[in-house]
Amino acid sequence: MMYFSFLLFQLSSTETEGGLFDFNATLPLMALQFLALTIALNFIFYKPVINALDERDEYIRNSLTTASASLVKADELTKKYEHQLAESRKKAQNIIKVAQEQAQQIVSIKIKEAQVDAEKLVSEAYDQLNIQKENALKTLETQVDTLSDMIKSKLLND
Repeated sequence: MMYFSFLLFQLSSTETEGGLFDFNATLPLMALQFLALTIALNFIFYKPVINALDERDEYIRNSLTTASASLVKADELTKKYEHQLAESRKKAQNIIKVAQEQAQQIVSIKIKEAQVDAEKLVSEAYDQLNIQKENALKTLETQVDTLSDMIKSKLLND
């Protein structure tokens, strides 16, 4: 303490009045004004700003938590829908496969029916041709008999 007062005395004796620092009653007053201003600014400005920043940080944290929860839920839904889509594709492929097999069976049945019908038509045509052939042969035979009788009678008459 003594050293401090000595320093004050020495400084006041070497400095002239109106210098940069006057160590008189204004210094403590300035210090009190500074402290009062700091306290006033703390209550008036800094605390509301800090509260607003804290609220903003809390809002951001809540938003991030909500966003991460939504992202996790979206990922789960995506996986679920992808799984359902894969199952639907498998079912669709099975349905297509069954439909193709049924179509092939129907086509093979229709082809067999067409072949049977064609064979029946060919058989009927063959039978009709045989009947026509036999009729033609009988007609030809009768004509040959008639012609041979005519030839015979002409040869005998001559």
